[in-house]
Amino acid sequence: MALTLLGQHNPLASPTEQLKMLGGTTSCPPFERQLDRIGLLPLRATGITVFQINVGKFCNQTCRHCHVDAGPDRTEHMSRETAEYCIQALAKTDIPVVDITGGAPELNPNFRWLVEQARSLGRQVLDRCNLSVLLLPSQADLGEFLAAHQVEVVASLPSYRASQTDAQRGEGIFEKSIQALRLLNRLGYGQPGSGLSLNLVYNPAGAFLAPKQEAIEAQFRKELRARHGVEFNHLYTITNMPISRFLEFLLESGNYEQYMERLANAFNPTAAAGVMCRYTISVGWDGTLYDCDFNQMLDLPVEHGAPAHIRDFDPVQLHQRQITTRNHCYGCTAGAGSSCGGSVTS
Repeated sequence: MALTLLGQHNPLASPTEQLKMLGGTTSCPPFERQLDRIGLLPLRATGITVFQINVGKFCNQTCRHCHVDAGPDRTEHMSRETAEYCIQALAKTDIPVVDITGGAPELNPNFRWLVEQARSLGRQVLDRCNLSVLLLPSQADLGEFLAAHQVEVVASLPSYRASQTDAQRGEGIFEKSIQALRLLNRLGYGQPGSGLSLNLVYNPAGAFLAPKQEAIEAQFRKELRARHGVEFNHLYTITNMPISRFLEFLLESGNYEQYMERLANAFNPTAAAGVMCRYTISVGWDGTLYDCDFNQMLDLPVEHGAPAHIRDFDPVQLHQRQITTRNHCYGCTAGAGSSCGGSVTS
């Protein structure tokens, strides 16, 4: 397969081609075989506590590890009609957490409306923020908006070193990230007693698993505090999924088979039992329903008789649905496990 260099968006292998590659590797058995071995096949949801909304692929950054393949030239975005379907569906439930992601979710014209509506329903709202978006002239009041609505900020920061962050996210992004973190700190985020949560996300820079979450959190806290005067609440480690741009990197660098073998060999039954798809429903920018954001990027919608679109949302059918799995799911079950909230096990 011909591969392209990163920068402006270039077509990657289609979701179908990616799934074929993931299923054709000789270095790991089918993921379903592992689930069967530990008595979890078929994998089923245990209820929904996280309502995740992906509002589109438009972003002001082009990051090397992005599983969404987001960037400045992507045009996919959630319409107001679909956003309204999301709030209508949410109102039918008592799902406590609304997790808004993208792209840069804040650049969707319906982002603030979604936040306001979800908060009016009494739900906790998470904003998966790339930090640099806070410095855009068009978003000058974004920090104040997030603080006013007590939105939890979950911010990606690959390293406390500029060179590593810029290599993964783009030249100058580290400095912008530090400026944004200081801005959030001034608004009360990450400060004791403020009620404003600021959590960081760490993805490994290469084809390896993340270190223990507690250890890397302590290291980040020490370095960011000493070097930049930055405070935060928690740090989440997330395994890079072998899809989209990271899959491209693995193939270009000749690390694909080795990485898949590493994930499969680190399969953890406890992590498998606690994977996020069991308590999450993910809504795509066009309203299609998925078990998780990763399945969304591989075009694997909810199936097995469950509603496939947000306009047909049925909590009863979705709460105990059968979950669609493939070999990329090894990424969430390796080692301590990986979820949008970090490690699954201690």
